[in-house]
Amino acid sequence: MSTTGFDTTISQARDLLRWRSPLRTELWAARLAAEVQTDGTLLPRLAQDGSAEARLALAALAAVHPVAPDAEDDDVIGPQLQAGREAVGSLPGWVARMGQVTCEGAWHGKADRYGEQTLAALSFRYGNGKEPHLLVVGIDQVHGGLAVDALVEELKFLDDLDLTPADPAVVAGRILDAFELTDLVMGAEVAQTLPAVRALALARAHAVPHPVRHAGDDLVARFHDLPDVPGAREAFDALVDFLGDRPLWWSPARASRFLTTWLPREALVSDEAIAAMPEVVRAWTRHHGDHPEILRRIDADAPGLPLLMADDSLASVNKRISRHRT
Repeated sequence: MSTTGFDTTISQARDLLRWRSPLRTELWAARLAAEVQTDGTLLPRLAQDGSAEARLALAALAAVHPVAPDAEDDDVIGPQLQAGREAVGSLPGWVARMGQVTCEGAWHGKADRYGEQTLAALSFRYGNGKEPHLLVVGIDQVHGGLAVDALVEELKFLDDLDLTPADPAVVAGRILDAFELTDLVMGAEVAQTLPAVRALALARAHAVPHPVRHAGDDLVARFHDLPDVPGAREAFDALVDFLGDRPLWWSPARASRFLTTWLPREALVSDEAIAAMPEVVRAWTRHHGDHPEILRRIDADAPGLPLLMADDSLASVNKRISRHRT
């Protein structure tokens, strides 16, 4: 980091010491953590400086740097951030509240009409009951469940969202899963604002006790309107295979892909299941919000399904092998 950048960090830390706000300081530290990722000189300079401002910066960076449960601190956050944790006792009392939050609620649901992006939200409060805040993470469904945006807002922000209360451990697990996937995808397209919130979002998700990783969505379990026709259960099982771990995403394009591409390519089902499929997909659509444009797409694509399923040239290699084995 340049001398100007270092001086700016110290100046900002001096202001934060006057504001005495754990949340504001953690938000600042999250932005600072994004800079640390691209400049390896900041942490050593802060450790060498030794001023109250430098110690606050190190303590704040440590507060937004979650430690893996199966790793030693020194292996994960480095000696400079470990020094920041140790410096908390030499700073004003409010500094110790950073990262010491309790999760008071969780919500999950679609961010848009078709669930192409979902939202995972967690609410927190510090131990003294002050500075309640809401973490909201946008998770892209179309590209596999990546974390693409995050923000920290007041709790009233929930009023503008159509989310359902959920288990905090499950929601925290979804957030951790999404960030893990984003980190694995080179060049993943995310909002420009995400890096500045990423560290705090991960710290808050880790603050929830026992996050449930890779949890399935209960939308499938809550579906109880299976049509009473032969082959309906088999047809629905094929739909569930297609939906995978992203059942909240259901759009005209995805319904069409299921009926015209995925089923002929991948599904080995009986004639009864093929006949039942249009009604099963319509029932799922009604369960999913009953959007008329999706139903119209199903009506347009469903009549051609039997011919597509009979066309062996559309079948994948795996489907052909499975057919010969039966």
